[in-house]
Formats: sequence, C-alpha cells, structure tokens
Amino acid sequence: MSSDFETYEQDFATLTAEVTNKIGRIPKLSGEEKTQLVLNVDKQLEEVRELLEQMDLEVREIPIQSRAMYNSRLKSYKQEMEKLEKDFKRSRIAYSDEVRNELLGEDAGSSENQRAHLLDNTEKLERSSRRLEAGYQIAVETEQVGQEVLANLHSDREKIQRARERLRETDANLGKSSRILTGMLRR
Repeated sequence: MSSDFETYEQDFATLTAEVTNKIGRIPKLSGEEKTQLVLNVDKQLEEVRELLEQMDLEVREIPIQSRAMYNSRLKSYKQEMEKLEKDFKRSRIAYSDEVRNELLGEDAGSSENQRAHLLDNTEKLERSSRRLEAGYQIAVETEQVGQEVLANLHSDREKIQRARERLRETDANLGKSSRILTGMLRR
C-alpha cells in the first residue's frame, strides 16, 4: 500500500520539478513557443491534480495507525500544488497582459490597482473554495464514522436478540423440567 504512495510521491516530485522549470521559462519566451508552453504546463498541472487524487485514495486505504503521517505528507503536497497554481496564474497573467498590450497598444492596459484588486478577489475565492472542500471532506469522514457506528449497533442488536431467544428457550426448558419434577414427586 505505502509503496504505491511512494511511487506517486516520486512521480509528483518529477512532475512538479518540470512544471516549476516551465513556469519560470514562460515570461522569457514569446509567440507560438510561449503559447505551447502555457498549454503544456496546464496539461501537466492536470496530471499533478490527478496524481494527488490517487495519493488521497491510497491514504484512505492505509491502516489508521500510520495514516496520520501520510495525511500530513499529502497535505504538504497539496500546499505545494496550490503554490504552483498561483505561480502559473501569475505567469499567465503576465503572458495575457503582454498579448493584450501587443494587440491594443500600451495605453489599453489596466491599472496596477485593478490588477491587485482582481488578484485579491481571486485569492479570496480560492480560500473560500478550499474551506468548502475541507468542510465537504469532514462531512464525508463523519458519514463514514456514522456508517461504522450503525453497523456496530446492528451487530450488537443481533447479539442481544440471540441471547434473549436463548434465555426464552432456557426458561421454557426450566418450566418443563419443573413440571416433570413436580409430577415425579407426586408419584
């Protein structure tokens, strides 16, 4: 189980190193080469997201005793992914600003204030999305715990019902034995 996780970790490290390298190259390129690199990085980021999902599934199958360690590692990988996505957005914004300025001229660019405001709003939206996702994960985990409790209660109920049935049978046998002994004493 953990060997799969470690394989995913190696793949994650390789992919994120490639993505980081490419993100750093985006501002230095121009034209079709730059467009292709942006598309390539976007595709690789999607692969990294899928890899994180696989790692998350693997962590859920790991025994509870060692799950905490893997959860903390997964959390740090997710934080690294968020940083990569932010860096990529910044490089894409610089890229789109450059393209817009080429098409419309330097005077058509938006002010730095508007850009900062837009970035702040985007970050707030991302934080809210992460909080919602964390709340959803807690709800899923709570549901799983509830299912386990219900299964245990069902099992306990069946045990109690079997014990009650045995008690009734024993009571009936004792009553029968008592009648037989009373009959024998009369004779």
